[in-house]
Amino acid sequence: MRHGCKVNHLSRTHAHRLAMLSNMASSLIIHKRIETTVAKAKALRVYVEPLINRSKNDTTHNRRIVFSYLHNKEAVNELFREVSQKVATRPGGYTRILKTGIRHGDNSEMAIIELVDYNENMLKEAAVKKTKTTRRSRGKKAETVAPEATVEPVAEEAKAE
Repeated sequence: MRHGCKVNHLSRTHAHRLAMLSNMASSLIIHKRIETTVAKAKALRVYVEPLINRSKNDTTHNRRIVFSYLHNKEAVNELFREVSQKVATRPGGYTRILKTGIRHGDNSEMAIIELVDYNENMLKEAAVKKTKTTRRSRGKKAETVAPEATVEPVAEEAKAE
């Protein structure tokens, strides 16, 4: 029984799981977006977000800790140089999981996991988003129109005098 065990083992041994997550994290950092299964994407989010958070403070100690997880010098350099600059003001939630449907071969749920600040399409939509307008019922509109119509003739009579 797995009471209280919060780690998704993904049907792999410990060493295989760590190697897979390390490779996927390196690919995510370098390419900014990868396609995988939903279960692997959720496991990868838990693995990579603390590393991105650690990259905000660029010290030798933090670089060594991140390198011990990733085992990829190019990914570590990319993380500390470019990714950390984009996420400097973000308090958390550095990745986004978008479900894309099922894989035809084995019917597994597929997803795209991406770094949030690197999706230009969603950033454009956020910039174009309008300010929220309040919705009113028709009865309130009719009431507001009627007093305005009565106010205008009074103002015109005052100007005529």
